[in-house]
Amino acid sequence: MAEGQNPAVELRALATIDEFDQAVKLQKEIWGFDDIELLPRRLFVVANKIGGQTFGAYDGDRMVAFLLAIPGLKKDFGYLHSHMLGVLAGYRDRGIGRMLKLKQREDALARGIQLVEWTFDPLELRNAYFNIEKLGAVVRRYVLNQYGMTSSHLHTGLPTDRCVAEWWLDHPRVHAVLQGNNPDRERAIARICVPANIAELRRKDVQHARAIQESVSNQFLEHFRAGLAVVGMERSSETAAYLLGPWQ
Repeated sequence: MAEGQNPAVELRALATIDEFDQAVKLQKEIWGFDDIELLPRRLFVVANKIGGQTFGAYDGDRMVAFLLAIPGLKKDFGYLHSHMLGVLAGYRDRGIGRMLKLKQREDALARGIQLVEWTFDPLELRNAYFNIEKLGAVVRRYVLNQYGMTSSHLHTGLPTDRCVAEWWLDHPRVHAVLQGNNPDRERAIARICVPANIAELRRKDVQHARAIQESVSNQFLEHFRAGLAVVGMERSSETAAYLLGPWQ
């Protein structure tokens, strides 16, 4: 069985209109977006035709998760922007997100692509830990309110501040992390701490959560201006800490 594989779930490359429509429907179920904020079917069609990635995870005939990535171009090389990955609530914590990301990496490397980027909410601590400690992504950029205010219940009325994850697919760091090690964590020289109960605060005390978000944002921006990168993450019952240090 492949690393991270869930025996009850099958991964498929999405290619048909019906499959794309299922992914659009899943967005509404997972995030609760208003229709105007849904990624439309045509984006999946275009991504599939121009070198992006459209993958689905199926439990029998039912799509329970999907991934959408679009091609991007930096100054001197191409990469993939992994725009959306969602898993239905009843299927989380079963390794399906990891399956989709490893499939994404396999496909990208087979096509000679070395970098995948995506954004994530730094207050979503489990997702952040997964990105940094389970996949080996690093973070060197922070964007304030990237998507504006949204209708999603998951965003709880806060600005959509985002970290930009860089996943250098064939870097020794990624190979090490995928094998269960993080060689960069011990070289960290700064920390950004977030209360472990931030998800509860977002639901019950938005003003307090907003103050925490502002503090976290300011610290990220300060450390990134100094040339540091997020290279690790630690969690306890009381707090989570982003670990920052030099990285090449």
